[in-house]
This record gives sequence, C-alpha cells and structure tokens, in this order.
Amino acid sequence: MEANVVTIIGVRFRKTGKIYYFSPGKLKIEKQDHVIVETVRGVEYGTVVLGPKEIPESEIVQPLRTVIRIATEADDEVERKNHEKEKKAFEICLEKIANHKLGMKLIDTEYTFDNNKIMFYFTADGRIDFRELVKDLAAVFKTRIELRQIGVRDETKILGGIGICGRPLCCHTYLSDFVPVSIKMAKEQNLSLNPTKISGVCGRLMCCLNNEEEAYEELNSKLPNMGDTVITPEGIKGDVQSISVLKQLVKVVVTLENDEKEVREYHVDDLKFKPRKRREHTEKDNKAMKELERLEKMDKTEKSNLD
Repeated sequence: MEANVVTIIGVRFRKTGKIYYFSPGKLKIEKQDHVIVETVRGVEYGTVVLGPKEIPESEIVQPLRTVIRIATEADDEVERKNHEKEKKAFEICLEKIANHKLGMKLIDTEYTFDNNKIMFYFTADGRIDFRELVKDLAAVFKTRIELRQIGVRDETKILGGIGICGRPLCCHTYLSDFVPVSIKMAKEQNLSLNPTKISGVCGRLMCCLNNEEEAYEELNSKLPNMGDTVITPEGIKGDVQSISVLKQLVKVVVTLENDEKEVREYHVDDLKFKPRKRREHTEKDNKAMKELERLEKMDKTEKSNLD
C-alpha cells in the first residue's frame, strides 16, 4: 500500500528569512510568486522559494495551512506601503527609546501585512523593562505593539553583510535556523584557532563551520595525527610530516639504510598506525582557545536568556 502524498510549497517572509510550508490548494503557484497566507502571527505576505513538491503525508508537521490567495497588485501595494511605514516607525521608536533612556539598540521594525501588529526588534545586555515604552508606542500607532529582544546572530541575519569569503552572509541568504557551532568543529577541520579568522561578522563562531563537520569527522577518524609514528608498506617506521584530509594522503619522513631521510607520500589505507589520539595544544593555541571558549559561552548564555 502506497503512502499518501501531499503537495507543499515553501514560503519565505521578508523579515524573518525563515521558510514555512503551506498547501497550494487548488491554486497554480510557481516559484517566486508572492502569496498571502495565514500564520500564527496573522495574515502575511510572502515569497514562494520552493515550488510545488509532493512529499509523504507522514513527513508533514501539522497543521498544514492552505494559501489564501496569490498576491494581487493591491496586495503588492499594501506590502510596499508597509515597508515605507516601517521606516517611519523605526525613527519614532528610536526617539522614544532615547526619551526613556533605555539601554537597548533598535535593529528593525516590522508591520504584519494586515497592520494588526508592529514588531520592534532590539538587542540589549540583559533584560530591559520596556513597559512604559510599549504604552508610548501604542498611543502613537493605535495598534498592538510587540518588542522582541534578539541576539547578535539574529541582528546580523536581519541586517546582512559580506563574509570573509567575499559572499553574502549565509544567515541572511538561506539559513532558516541557527545550528549550534563549537570550537571542536574548528579543531576537527584543522583551522586556525585565531578568533579573528573563524568568527563571523556577528562576532560569534562562523555558522559555516557546521557545513562540512560530519565529512571531516569521518575523514579524520581514518588519519593519524601530525608527528605520529606509522609503518609504511615497505615495513619502515616513519613520522607523519603532513596530511591531506580530503585526499586521504599522508606524507611520511622515513629513514633509509644510509641514514638519509626521505619524504614519501602514501594513501592512509596503505599505512599501519595506532588509532588517532587527541592533539596537544601549544601555549599559543591555549591563549586563542580561551578567547574562543569565551565566544562560545556568550553564544550559549545569550540563547538561554532569550529562550
């Protein structure tokens, strides 16, 4: 008996960047279409980034809501006007924050499509008592007000920018959720432990460290460490000089019969050695590790405070 399948589309919203799934119903919807949908936040305007696709019903997270309609020219105009109103609301909120002398940094403002609510995103060190600020804003805008504290990763996701790779930031272009990133990932990929080289624009460990983590874990598990002693196919003992993780090649310094040393390259499968052991850190590594551990701890603390 074949499993039931359902058709879904993926919709991204202008501010959050996250992708949510909906049923197209009887509408003929294509990628890049603008649609009107209902979410937990109310009626929203989004862009289709994943065209109609059939998947097993068992993989759907219920309830799967149906698209209300394909956006009309009138809907496009409402969205454009909302975008303009957000700029004005941002300036007003900045003024109110200054009046109340609150230690918060306003990042962005968002109107829901139906103007039922305005959301103000901000960062701050610790908790902020913004009750009086909310009252002031509600008096000005005559609608529901939501102030949402976000972390530095979310701030960067909203504002965007260019990474050290020269490309637009992953979080701003396609990442829908942040995955935990750790120092262990940098060490596994044999990257420099210099915080300035493996930290992103947000000042936290780069999200892309997670991209190849599984592959590096598997490949590294088959390799010796630098400086380890191995036995070559010729039965000669040698010390590992360098490793090519992706090619799985190992350069070994061997001592010949005339006491001359020679560097030979072997595939890891042709060598015999003890299981990989943990690499010891140098004093320079330890200093960098402390800074990286501080960044990792800040990330966890910030996430805990915002949850």
